[in-house]
Amino acid sequence: MPIGVPEFFAPTLATAGFLFLLLPWTRPDNRIVRPILVGFCLLLTWRYLIWRVTDTLPEFAFSVEWVLGAAFFSAELMTAIGATITWIVLARTRSRSRDATENAQWSSQQGPLIDVLICTYNESQSILERTIIGATTIDYPNYRVWVLDDGKREWLRELCERKGCRYLRRSDNSHAKAGNINNALRHLAELERPPDFIAVLDADFVPFSNFLSRTAPLFRDPSVGVVQTPQHFFNSDPIQSNLSIADVFPDEQRFFFDIIMPAKDAWGQAFCCGTSSVIRFSAVREIGGFPTESVTEDFLLTIRLREHGYQTIYLNEKLSTGLAPEGLREYAVQRARWCLGLVQIIRGPSGPFSPRNSVPLSLRIGLIESLLYWGASFPFKLLCLLAPISYLLLDLRWMHASLGDAISHFAPMFIAQIAIMVWLGGGRMLPVLAEVYQLLIALEITLTVAHGLIKPMSRQFKVTAKGIRHAGLNIQWRLLVRFALMAFLTILGTTRVFGVAHSDLIQDGGAISLFWSWYNLTVLTLCCFICFEQPRRRLDERFAADHVAVLTIGNVVQPYKVKDISAGGLCLSGHVGASIGAKATVTIGTVNLAGVIVRKSNDEFAVKIIDEGARATLTRHVYSEHYGKPIDYVKPIQVLVHVLHRMVR
Repeated sequence: MPIGVPEFFAPTLATAGFLFLLLPWTRPDNRIVRPILVGFCLLLTWRYLIWRVTDTLPEFAFSVEWVLGAAFFSAELMTAIGATITWIVLARTRSRSRDATENAQWSSQQGPLIDVLICTYNESQSILERTIIGATTIDYPNYRVWVLDDGKREWLRELCERKGCRYLRRSDNSHAKAGNINNALRHLAELERPPDFIAVLDADFVPFSNFLSRTAPLFRDPSVGVVQTPQHFFNSDPIQSNLSIADVFPDEQRFFFDIIMPAKDAWGQAFCCGTSSVIRFSAVREIGGFPTESVTEDFLLTIRLREHGYQTIYLNEKLSTGLAPEGLREYAVQRARWCLGLVQIIRGPSGPFSPRNSVPLSLRIGLIESLLYWGASFPFKLLCLLAPISYLLLDLRWMHASLGDAISHFAPMFIAQIAIMVWLGGGRMLPVLAEVYQLLIALEITLTVAHGLIKPMSRQFKVTAKGIRHAGLNIQWRLLVRFALMAFLTILGTTRVFGVAHSDLIQDGGAISLFWSWYNLTVLTLCCFICFEQPRRRLDERFAADHVAVLTIGNVVQPYKVKDISAGGLCLSGHVGASIGAKATVTIGTVNLAGVIVRKSNDEFAVKIIDEGARATLTRHVYSEHYGKPIDYVKPIQVLVHVLHRMVR
């Protein structure tokens, strides 16, 4: 050890040195280095856990301190077991893009009929119109589009007639989305020409023109029952929006769909996520339609199909784009539904512990991993807030450890997990932000798990509201009070450490609780800022652009750089001589759009598209692979700068 450096830093320095020798010089898809690093991370994780169980637990006694310490370690252990499964899964990855390309000729020759099903309940016309436009302009020779309306809206029937797609409704809303799709399946089966496959789209998801031409070839393998594609979003989620980091940090789902799902596919654990999936019609008919015993019918569909010999595979290509939850309430509702659905599956006959479940061991393990994620990691996050508070305010020690021992065992694991996870995901998961995403809904998820385990079928399907708009600041007071109270108690505990009468708190574990409290305060502060929801005024999302459009006003034709674009219009850089209200034609490539100038300044002006046909053309152009490029690599320093800027303005 260098002179002056305490010996307990040795494992941390050795870990940092080992990671520095490997991470900067290797790629995450390296089949040799990837499992080595995963194994290294697991070695440090279980080294830490063995130390926890052998040296840090309170002495056995029927006391509050022992009960709290045992509960805390139990939650930590269950979280670690789930994380261990996740790490093992991440040791491998798979891409299906080459398979889709190589089998493209098969699908073009066979020309299987595909029915595209757009499921809707209460979404607005503006949301549905862009999805219908996208679906009816897919570049595939043999498909039909059906809108499945559980809202029984006449205006939607008329919209479908205008847009040239088919319309279905049913007499009731039993079993929510699954029941809606099953009603369509029965109708399709009675047609003179039933489909070979069905594609499922949520009402807000716009498919790209190559959606079917890329997914259909993968069904050449007769054992494939479902091809799932990733869910990408054209708007910012509430955390991105309220922290002003949408330009430098991707949405929460990117790590799951870009990193975890390809890894699960390599182990046979990929599962249907609902929207943006294509399903073999004969297979889903064979199992009796979409299962209705869970509010996450898509996940359960994968299990039922697997029981009949059909696999779910994953094509990691951006082939559609949709709406992320726009508010914290909607974010919590969506995640709670996912959680409840998983618990319902666990409690049902297709759960991993059921003797009636005939799925492979790998899929059973995947179900257990999901259960531990929802059922252990979220309660553990809450306990991590309470542990230092209870020690600093009530002198209740949930764990017994010196600062040196804690650094020696925890720091190497923490550094390895962060460094390797950032390396694997290109920065799509950062430590503090990952904590924020979980803590925002930790209480709701914990209560949902408890309720689901006791009464799994007593809660109904809740639709995530879409198209949220508010002109001013929207404060989530209930969440704000919760996080502010926890922050106040944490601050109270830290100030008590420095009191003269309680200076002994800094000894024997007090330093650990102090550093722990500062970390928690950082997370809680961000949670409080996120509770101040920023205005969402626009009907159409804007996309940053960097290309040229040609503007024609009368006999004047002039090119301008496009600054941003939406389905409703464009913002162009430069000065225009025409006045506000002047009619203009905008040409993008070979597309001509009729519009009117609605705003102008010295260095930019805006053109609104006024013709319905032109708007449909622009919608197809905007909601495509041309805009909304995903952030493939995150620079943490940029994220930090944006967060700090948000906090001071």
